[in-house]
Amino acid sequence: MAEAMSTRPPLPPFTKETAIQKVRAAEDGWNSRHPQQVSLAYSEDSRWRNRSEFLVGREQIAAFLQRKWENELDYRLIKELWAFDGHRIAVRFAYEWHDHRGQWFRSYGNENWEFNESGLMTVRHASINDLTIADAERRFHWPLGRRPDDYPPLSSFGF
Repeated sequence: MAEAMSTRPPLPPFTKETAIQKVRAAEDGWNSRHPQQVSLAYSEDSRWRNRSEFLVGREQIAAFLQRKWENELDYRLIKELWAFDGHRIAVRFAYEWHDHRGQWFRSYGNENWEFNESGLMTVRHASINDLTIADAERRFHWPLGRRPDDYPPLSSFGF
């Protein structure tokens, strides 16, 4: 019952402007690296496919994010709107991180999202590929946390 009362603007149906706002809000949340807080953007019964993992519900999502950010260190993400229609948004993204040995990676992918009328994500399908990179090849160099508004968008990097 509590979920029915909570909303997560912007709400569907999306316009180009509100879809861009939703994508940036998701990016900001993930860049915070706070699993419990991020999980609140998803419905209590949200269904995910992330690479080869299938998750259902906020509890599994929060546990997944906790594991993710314990292993993907100094995580910096940029998301970009690809398409939208009604209650659905498609994004492409890239993020950089390093493992406990200090090896850097750039992970690329796309996501398909579906939202309920309260603006909570009910479905997330993510396809992701990892590329090993050298420290000198990194492109995302802002302080940890939210990407600065004046930082170049993903499409400016040519990948």
